[in-house]
Amino acid sequence: MGSDDLTTVSDALSRHDWQAAYAAGRAAVVEGPELEAARADMVAEASWWLGRLGDCIAERERAYVLFDELRLHRQAGLCAIWLYEHHGMAAHPAIAGAWLRRARRSLASDPECVEYGALLLREAEVAHGGGDLARALALATRVVDLGRSLRTPNIEAEALQTRGRILIDQGEVSEGMAELDEAMLFAVEGRLSPYSTGKVYCSLISACEELGDLDRAAEWTDATMRWSQQHPFAIFPGICRVHRAVVLKRRGSLVEAEREAVRASEELMASHVPNSAAAYAEVGDIRRRLGYLDQAEDAFTRAQALCGRQCGELALVRLAQGRTDAALTIIGSCLRDTPTNGLARARLLPIYAHVAVAAGDLTAAEDAVVELDGLAATFDTPMVRATSHVTRGRVQLAQREPDAAQATLRQALAIWETLGVPYEVATVRTLLGQAQRESGDEAGAIASFTAAVALFEQIGAGADARAVLGDTQTPLPAGLTSREAEVLRLVAAGLSNAEIAAALFLSVKTVSRHLSNIFTKIQVTSRAAATAFAFENELVEARP
Repeated sequence: MGSDDLTTVSDALSRHDWQAAYAAGRAAVVEGPELEAARADMVAEASWWLGRLGDCIAERERAYVLFDELRLHRQAGLCAIWLYEHHGMAAHPAIAGAWLRRARRSLASDPECVEYGALLLREAEVAHGGGDLARALALATRVVDLGRSLRTPNIEAEALQTRGRILIDQGEVSEGMAELDEAMLFAVEGRLSPYSTGKVYCSLISACEELGDLDRAAEWTDATMRWSQQHPFAIFPGICRVHRAVVLKRRGSLVEAEREAVRASEELMASHVPNSAAAYAEVGDIRRRLGYLDQAEDAFTRAQALCGRQCGELALVRLAQGRTDAALTIIGSCLRDTPTNGLARARLLPIYAHVAVAAGDLTAAEDAVVELDGLAATFDTPMVRATSHVTRGRVQLAQREPDAAQATLRQALAIWETLGVPYEVATVRTLLGQAQRESGDEAGAIASFTAAVALFEQIGAGADARAVLGDTQTPLPAGLTSREAEVLRLVAAGLSNAEIAAALFLSVKTVSRHLSNIFTKIQVTSRAAATAFAFENELVEARP
């Protein structure tokens, strides 16, 4: 009777009828520890697909204990591997690491089995995440060979996608994408389990997003969403929704992107905490672009509560709020926590340079540009090149090299327009307008600003549009920025550096940098002369 009950559960799992498998498994009555271990393991599988992560962990832990007591090392080892995955999804990294070590102990004596390949694959992913690309590549290659020798498509495809992502981070983009394409063949052929299919799909889409291959990302995202609808109780629709939100954001469909990201964050909360955090981070960045700074901050706070670390894009919110020092602290911390040998820094360095420019630290901004240029040379993809050009142009503008900035920004503009990313196009047109104005080309500046406003308004980025409209008014004297003019007004009002810092939520050090830049631009050496300049140029009302 017990084995018949388990056959019913197994049949339901093979049909991907997770609800039926869960119900039958919970109701099954079995005799003996081996059948009970199998029952618990199958209920854990169904629970995972239903998004019941707590039930999944409890049943899988029970299965592990029973398999381990029976000295069924392969089964125990595989349970331990899944518990590593489950606790990672629950944002319990220390517990997850302990289960991975336990899996190695269970499988150490049997290195030619599928379960051992699954173990090595997770160890490769850990090494990759820690920045040890050489070890990660060696482990992934070993798993590819093992999967082929055992003729196990799931292991081979997962190892190919892992190796592909590592190769991309080593700068071998073409070879890495070829590995991901090969992994995708297994999925297209229908030879993979639902889990392996979803993992390969999501990995490929993530790579496309990081490399800026937006057309390919959109194509695979649509394919993934169609596949995931066949598994409506799985975590994959939520994860796919995160990727879809990224594509929509890049294409300028901000309202639709926000809707998808919010839904994803809610769907994944109970089943995959790190991806729920990633969804909230996307919500935050989308809302920042929409100009909803308070709501963006709330979303970033939720993401941090789930993943334990701040999002780099929160620095841009702080910058927009005038809290430059807080922005610098956030982005500096993110960079310190990010390995120096991967694509992840290409997303953070432009933010760091932007904040450093606002803080008046042009040396730090230049250092960020140099590192970003190196990444652009290594990865040589359109998006990384464009990002590097924009960042270089922003710093050149701050260094008062408007002609050089124009040339650099035009390179970025050409790439962004080809990629079809309207927010980035509007942003670089804004910077280009500023450079044209500083070069004396007022007509060109107005044309650039007008084009930027039209794009920002088209996609709903109203705050950015309003900021640009401010730039189309009469330019500030001596090339002063709006922040520098604000500081100068407070100097003219008789405030000390400490008082200005308190009024603008800046540090005294940042105020000193702004004053140094102001004195240089207006060619004065004292606060009295700076005050006179402010009155002469009508930056403050004339004294009665």
